[in-house]
Amino acid sequence: MVALVGVVAFLVALVSTMILIPKLRAAGIVGKDLHKPGQPEVPEMGGVALVAGFTAGVLLAIGLEAFIPSILPVDFVSLLGGLATVLLVALVGILDDLLGLRQAVKALLPAVGALPLVAIRAGHTTLTIPFLGRVNFGLAYTLFLVPLGITGAANAVNMLAGFNGVELGMGLVALGAMAAIALKVQATTALVLVLSGIGGAFGLLLFNWYPAKIFVGDVGTLSLGAILAVACILGDFEAAGLIVIVPYALDFLIKAVHGFPSRGWAGERGADGKLRCPANGPVGLAQAVLRLTGGLSERSLALFLIGFEALFAGLAALVYHLR
Repeated sequence: MVALVGVVAFLVALVSTMILIPKLRAAGIVGKDLHKPGQPEVPEMGGVALVAGFTAGVLLAIGLEAFIPSILPVDFVSLLGGLATVLLVALVGILDDLLGLRQAVKALLPAVGALPLVAIRAGHTTLTIPFLGRVNFGLAYTLFLVPLGITGAANAVNMLAGFNGVELGMGLVALGAMAAIALKVQATTALVLVLSGIGGAFGLLLFNWYPAKIFVGDVGTLSLGAILAVACILGDFEAAGLIVIVPYALDFLIKAVHGFPSRGWAGERGADGKLRCPANGPVGLAQAVLRLTGGLSERSLALFLIGFEALFAGLAALVYHLR
């Protein structure tokens, strides 16, 4: 029955994407595809479809819990809190896509999205820390670590973006690991959130893969990060979240050294169609890969980054399955 949540999320995202593409183009909500000849304009804010699919999947689980609780036993309050958090973070993404928020404002606002989880005191305050063992953070977990986790994950996923299919591809791999872990530890509530995210992301990816017919936008990347963080918190497998976020953290560190550039993060397209690292780079993980490989097509770069994420997603799943 839990698989139905993902199926519904997929169908809603798929239909929503098909509706959004012409609507966004007609409204002039488009962005340049920087790595294509002529830099054609492509509809943005496709992440709205992901959020729609995710919401539909979670609402289905909430409805089943309300009327037939024996079919899909979940924590009703936690599920509502998780949904509210993702929707609030998605709102930040919509505001940024439409209004262009200042970078510092966009970086901090996702913390507001954590308020529903703070209000219900989601998660467990005792965490296992390498070399320290079990540590009880008490109220600091709720008031500090939960908002930090939501903000950090949302911004990290948002930064490693800009290439057809890479945001959703990496996100799906990370969510896949979370699903395997949630099944292992029998965290049904977290599993519902993850499967809803997988369904929503896959429905949109069919139109976002190379060559993209629609871009994810900040609403999509921020929401993906929030879904990952919320699932880890409610499922009590935060350590897995720290493992799968490593590629994003590497990108964050490289960009931090260069002052978080808002421009110059892309690759330079050569006459052979391959992307190469600019002379003043690398200023991000993608450019570092281009420098090390000597150049890749956009599709190959996306597959490389997705494969790199798969290494850490597999490690996270392995750690929990060997426990």
